[in-house]
Amino acid sequence: MRQGISNAATRLFFERGFDHVTVDEIAEAADVGRMTVFNHFPRKEDLFFDRDEEGREVVREALRRRDPRVTPIEMLRLLAHRLIAERTPYLDFSAMGQAFVETIEGSETLKARARAIRDELAHVVRVALSQSVGGDPADPDAHLAADLLLATWAVAFIRAHRTFRETQDAEAARAAFLAIIDKGTLGLKAAMAGTSYA
Repeated sequence: MRQGISNAATRLFFERGFDHVTVDEIAEAADVGRMTVFNHFPRKEDLFFDRDEEGREVVREALRRRDPRVTPIEMLRLLAHRLIAERTPYLDFSAMGQAFVETIEGSETLKARARAIRDELAHVVRVALSQSVGGDPADPDAHLAADLLLATWAVAFIRAHRTFRETQDAEAARAAFLAIIDKGTLGLKAAMAGTSYA
């Protein structure tokens, strides 16, 4: 039921824009009551960013299962390559992925929520990084590493979507994403040299 509601909402958001769709219209499209929508999605934005927590868990799990011979920063670089190879929906450089980005760009509410998710994800990464080396989440090195890592992924994501928009070539977009991830990781490793993270 949750996925059905999300699918109905996403279809309406893509067609009409996030701000022009009401929760009542989503409930009607999904053939459920208004309160059923809110039972599954406390905020309207949660209907759009419905895989947010799933994405965070992917990061946590990658660091939890890390081979001790692989540094945390390298583990997250390898995660990016694995997610691209698996064609994960988080990194979907396609017409559907483009519609997702354009819907965010067309809504101040979604842009604000995307910024908040980025901040929340930075906290998740900071905690997961520090735990992966038996450190303290308050460690300034963990904080710096998490923020640099999120900045790298954000630039890579934007560049990949721009590449797809310009070329309509998903393979070129994926290559652009990974090129920036690899380059950013080199910088991150240099910045974190001498710490447990690099």
